[in-house]
Amino acid sequence: MIEAPLLIMGGLLGSAHCVGMCGGFALTVGIGTRGLSENLRRQLLYSLGRVGTYAFFGLGAGSAGFWLQRRAGLLVNFQAVLCIAAGLVLGWQGLRALGWLPGSRRRGAGPSVCLAGSFLGPFLAAPRGFHVFLAGIINGFLPCGLVYGYLALASSTASLVQGLATMALFGLGTVPIMVLTGAGASLWKPSLRRQLLRSAAWCVLFTGLFSIGRGVLAFQHGSPGGACPACAVKSPRTP
Repeated sequence: MIEAPLLIMGGLLGSAHCVGMCGGFALTVGIGTRGLSENLRRQLLYSLGRVGTYAFFGLGAGSAGFWLQRRAGLLVNFQAVLCIAAGLVLGWQGLRALGWLPGSRRRGAGPSVCLAGSFLGPFLAAPRGFHVFLAGIINGFLPCGLVYGYLALASSTASLVQGLATMALFGLGTVPIMVLTGAGASLWKPSLRRQLLRSAAWCVLFTGLFSIGRGVLAFQHGSPGGACPACAVKSPRTP
């Protein structure tokens, strides 16, 4: 999977967005812990639950893409269509995060995520690790445009394994900053947060363009497979 580094970087840089949306949950996980090691253990369990949900969604998305490809493959390369659709979704997310689209400079994260706080609270603050892990699983179900964009990318693989890997890699990329946030390094300077969010937006936008390129090449040369658009240039007179 050539785009694996992009998926991890998208998750890593996009976790600046996660801190803004769900950082309070990670902080709650660490409340009442008796030391750094216990806090880290709870943070890792919480993140493991999130990544597990993302991987499960990726499995379903890859399965759906495979099902659609099998039934539409005789008429059109549906995997190529999914690649382009995923690229458009991710590109839209990146442009929106950069503030280049009308109405993209909204304040606040929206009410849908905040409403989950009262429901997740008892699980986040519970002493048992199982409850923290369960909170992470539930957190993975919260609506997030960035997650939806990567799910579209996972569906474009038309593969259960690659769909799962796509979302798992993205999820793993979000772990470091979320764990650091919950473990006490949450006081990021506003200027640093803005820089991370901007870097995340460019990474997501580049991933979208990469996916669109794979889709366009698929129409010309067959299944997208794992080919890199930059490596697929052939001589115009190949036999």
